[in-house]
Parts: sequence; structure tokens; C-alpha cells
Amino acid sequence: MTTETLLWLIPLPPILAFFLIVLFTYRSKSLSHTIAVGAAILSFIGSMLVLFRAVQIEHFGEHPFTTAPYHWFPTGTSWFKIGLLVDPLTVVSLFFVAWTVLMIFIYSVGYHNFGQPKGDHDRAGLPPHGATVRDVHGRAQRVPSVEPMYSRFFAFIGLFAFGMYLLVLSDNLLTLFVGWEIMGLCSYLLIGFWYGKPSARAAMIKAFLTTRVGDVFMLLGIAYLYANTGTLNFREILYNPQTLAMLAGTPSYIVGLSAASLIGILLFIGTIGKSAQWPLHVWLPDAMEGPTPVSAMIHAATMVSAGVYMVIRMYPLMSAGLEAGHGLTPPMTFMAFIGAFTALFAATIAVAQNDIKRVLAYSTISQLGYMVAALGIGGFVAAAFHLVTHAFFKALLFLGSGSVIHGMEHGVLHTGDHQIDPQDMTNMGGLRKKMPVTFWTFLIGGLALAGFPLVTAGFWSKDEILADSWAHAPLVFVVLALAALMTAFYTMRQITLTFLGESRTKEADHAVESKWTMTLPLVILAVFAIGLGWVGIPREFPLIGGIVPNWFHDFVSGTLLEHPAALKFSWVPLLTSLVVSLGGLALGYITYRAARLGEKDPVEHRLGASLYRWLKNKYYFDELYQKIFVAPAFWLAETFTSSWMDQKVIDGILHWFAYISGVIGNFLRNAIDKPIVNGSADLVGEGAKKLGGTFKTIQTGRVQQYMILALVSLAVFSVFLFYLVRVR
Repeated sequence: MTTETLLWLIPLPPILAFFLIVLFTYRSKSLSHTIAVGAAILSFIGSMLVLFRAVQIEHFGEHPFTTAPYHWFPTGTSWFKIGLLVDPLTVVSLFFVAWTVLMIFIYSVGYHNFGQPKGDHDRAGLPPHGATVRDVHGRAQRVPSVEPMYSRFFAFIGLFAFGMYLLVLSDNLLTLFVGWEIMGLCSYLLIGFWYGKPSARAAMIKAFLTTRVGDVFMLLGIAYLYANTGTLNFREILYNPQTLAMLAGTPSYIVGLSAASLIGILLFIGTIGKSAQWPLHVWLPDAMEGPTPVSAMIHAATMVSAGVYMVIRMYPLMSAGLEAGHGLTPPMTFMAFIGAFTALFAATIAVAQNDIKRVLAYSTISQLGYMVAALGIGGFVAAAFHLVTHAFFKALLFLGSGSVIHGMEHGVLHTGDHQIDPQDMTNMGGLRKKMPVTFWTFLIGGLALAGFPLVTAGFWSKDEILADSWAHAPLVFVVLALAALMTAFYTMRQITLTFLGESRTKEADHAVESKWTMTLPLVILAVFAIGLGWVGIPREFPLIGGIVPNWFHDFVSGTLLEHPAALKFSWVPLLTSLVVSLGGLALGYITYRAARLGEKDPVEHRLGASLYRWLKNKYYFDELYQKIFVAPAFWLAETFTSSWMDQKVIDGILHWFAYISGVIGNFLRNAIDKPIVNGSADLVGEGAKKLGGTFKTIQTGRVQQYMILALVSLAVFSVFLFYLVRVR
């Protein structure tokens, strides 16, 4: 099979699975997940074949895989053409998308309790609540029940996967945006998958509307780029020095910004929404309302990664006009500020969260901030490296959290105390003994997130970002180092509260390990969370540098026209990385090793109730947005638009027209219709009636009278006719 054909086939299986499930196999759970997982396997195989072929080509960045352009729609005298592009950035993105998507699909089979009985009182739109079965001795017991909308879920994640594959493979910004919006739709459908819960409905609307804010600006940037270049093709714009120079030298509508800068800022605002950067970060923690595989899809494999991927893809435009010694471009400065601030801001919030998934949600926001900040200071390869490693260890952590929740839900069914929140880490403890596979894989993912030295992928990618920031922006370096310290702290806090110590509730004491369909993906992802970092070890790293080639830097650098040089080794970022990682982990363990149920959080004792309350309530951004955006919007809709504009102005005008119409109608009725039209008709009718009344007296029914009248009439007419003849 040719590579061009293979490229077109990669995104096809998930979208076919979506339609097959929706149209034909919806009632069969086993057939639906077989089709969905099979589609993920086919796309995985295609992606790995493309990767295998790509890495065998020397200087692949100069000779990427492309498809023949397809005429999509006319644009006056020409056509807008679309196609597929696979360059080094696409290859590494396909790698993590294919692996994580496949693992999430397999995991979902066990997560949704395939093979379990139907729930006693389960209904569509609500999480399953368990079923009652009888054991061999006839005793009733509660067991997990299968998801009522099992097939629907696999259809939606198939569409989600198609959107990401389309985005990664696109050779132009418009079809990338199509994939971008497909994922936006799927996030709406999957965050609100359990639509019977008011919190899930609110979360899906919040996610959809918040990301739409960024998407509007992104669409403006796409339109402005097309207006200036007449194309949206990546190769024609990003690999054309003349086009980039033209955009960098063309003034925009905003004084002081070139066209390239304004386009870059508009596109990056789309990333702020999609990748949940401050101040559009508020939707991502609420996305935890969806099933845990959805959280993994959104936070690791697809949606939020798409925002950073787009900025990495458009990096030549973002940096257009960048010259040594002249500072950063406006888009890069904007990205450096937003990324660094978001990394620290989200990390501080994660410290005070107790929901196991919400901690990871704020961790995702923080880690994406790392990537954005790296791009802002020119760390193209570092950002791409952390994007790939983060996808694996964050998918591992989210799926691991789902396994923990599953185990806790089993304990809740066993005790029957449904007041216990199975996602609250303070209700856990001691799960390392009950769920050993989940514990060890979660520990690996947590250490990778914390940047545990040498043996985790997260260390190598995060260390490279710190090295770039130390070399180019020391202030960003300080902020990211503080964020890294907090990351290690809240990661160990999460591990300690969840797995270490003794069980703090009966539910935790009765937790059980998850099925193999859930634990197998955890083990596979854990391998990547450790081993993937070894493809990006700097050559100058002490002792082990150069033993394994820095393949990632050499390969991904080929995406750019000018390959960025590897940084010179510095002890400062390395020692900083070691101190913040190990120090944060140690501090987290020491602080929470003796935590007990019902006690105050140890951080609250040290920070004080007031500051801790701000962190726990996420700096009250939800409340702030409620007051400055949501409440005014409701006021505008209910008071201004409905009560005043609609009911008073519009309805008032319509009522006035109705009144005038009534007056005119009454006039026509009383002055014209009744006296003239009806009067004339009545006059004719009454005349005929009177004439008939006059002549009816001659109708007596006596033949003699009729004969006399006939003779008299004959005589009269004879005399009349005789008179007329005589006169003539």
C-alpha cells in the first residue's frame, strides 16, 4: 500500500465506527465496542506504519509525506485545496495519539462494566448505580452494573478520535480547524454524557461556551491569514521565507503589530481556550463530570493537546521577525507570560483540591502552561517533547484515577453508604494493598509528572524546558521552577492520601483491583512514562549523555527551516530540577503521611484558613465570572431583551398595530359594511319580501277564482293589445 493511500485511511476507521454504531449496532454492546476498538487498532497500525517509514528517511523534514491536493470548494477564480501532510511533528504526534487513543478505547470496555448485569434502577443519562445478584448460597449482594448508554459512549469517542487524527494529519489550517471543532462538539457530548446530572449539563455548556470564545478569535486569525496570503497551506506559508517576511513586514490594523504578530496572537487565543490557559481555564476542571476515559481523552490524547499542537505547528509564524538580540516577537512574549503564569497559578490551586480527578485537571492546565511558556521563549523542541511525554503519563494518571474510583465504588456498593464520595482522596488510603497494579502504575505516572530524576520521561522533557528558560528568560525559569516544586508536592500529596498509610474508610478497605481491560492499558502507558524520555537525553548531559542518541531533538528539529541548535549544558537548571522534584516529593510525603479522616488539611495549618480557602475555591474565578459575565448575560436576556425589548417595545409596537387595525376595522364595519353594503343587500331582500307578501293574497286555492282572474286578465290584455295596435 502506498504511503499516500495509507494517510487517507488512518482517520477513516474511527468515523466509520461512529456511523456503524449509531446506525446499526447501537443495541449490541459487544458488537459496538468491538467495532470501536477494532477501528482504533486499524488507525494505530496505520500510524505505526507511517512512523516506521518516516524514521527510515534521512532528512525527513525536507521530504515529508504529502498527498495530492484535493479541490474542496471554489474561491472565485480558483479552488481551495486540501490534503494531508506528515512531517516530523506529525509523526511524533501520531505516535502519542495512536497509542493513547487505543489504550483509552480498551480501558473503556472495563470502565463501563461490560459483562456486568443491568442495574436495578439504572437509567440513561445517569451513572450506573449497581445491580443486585445472588451468590451460590442465595444471598443478595450488590455488584457494579453496566453503563446504560454503553454503545453511545463508544460512538462518541470514535468521532472524537477522528477529529484528532484529522487535526494532526491536515496540511492546512482550515481542515485543522474542522478537526478542532469536531473535538469541541465531542467534548460537549461527552462531558455531559450523564446528562441527567445537573452538574454535568452545566459543565458541558460551560466547556462549549468557554472554548467558543477562543475559537472565534482563532477563526478571525485564520481569515486574516488567508486575506494576506491567499492560502492556508502549511508548506506554502510556514516554509516560505518570503511569505513569512512579508507578513512580518506588513502593518496590521493595530498600531505596533505586524500582520504576522496579530495573526499569531489571534491564533494563540484559540489555544488559550482549547488548552485551558488562564483566563479561559475555568472549563477544564468541570470537565471531570464526564466518564474518566473522557477525562483522559480531553486532558492527554486529544482536545487540550490540540491547542498546544496548533501553536507548535504555527511556530514559524509566531516567531516571524524574530532576530537575535532584538527580543521576542509580540506573540512569543504573550505566550511566555500566559504560559508561565498559568503553570504556577494552576499548580497552587491543585495543592488544595481533594477530588482525585480535579487535582489532575489543574495539573494538566499547569503542564500545558509549561509547553506554552517554552514556545514563548523559543523552546520549540522542548515544548514538543513535553507534549509527547505528558500525553503518556497524564493519560496513565487519569486512567489510574478511574481505576481507583472503580475500586472505591465497589467498596461503596459493599457497605451501602452512598454518602461517601468515591473520588475524594480523604476517603481513601491504603489502596496500595488492595489495588497493587493500579498503585505501581499510578506511582510511575506521578513520578513522571513530578519529574523524578533520570528514570522518568517527565524529568527529561521538563528539564529541557527549564534549561531553555534559564538560557533565554531567567524570570520565566524562576516561575516554572516554583510551579515544578508545587507539582511534585501535590503529586506526592495525591499518592500519599490515595495509596499509602491505612484505609481511612470502610469503603477503601473493601476496594478491589480493576479488570485486566483497565489494568493492561495502565501497564503499557507506564512503560512509556519511563522509557520515552530516553529518546531525548541531551548529548552533553553528565555521564549518560551521548550513550543514547538525542533522537527526538534531531528528528523534530527537521520540522523547521532552520534547525535549532542544542543548548549548552548548564548545572543551574539541572540542579534546580533535582531540588524541586525531590524536595517537593519529600515535602508532600512528610506533610501527608499521617493524614486522618476528618482532620484539617495540613496545608491549611501552614497557609492559614483564609489563603487556603482561596486556593480551595480556585481563587473564586467561577464566582467572578458568574458576576461579570454570566449574571449580566442573564440580565441582558431576561430583563433587557425579554422584559423590556420584547415585551414592552416589540410587543408594544405589535399591540399598537393591533389597536389601530381594530379601529380601522370597526370603522369599515360600522360606517361602510353595515349601512351601505349590508343595507343595499337588505333593501333588495326586503323589497322582494314585501312584493311577495302583496301577491300572496291571490293564492286562495279555489279554481273558480283562478278562472275568473284568468278571464279578467285575458280581457284586460286584449283591450290593451287592441289599444296598442290601433294607436300604431
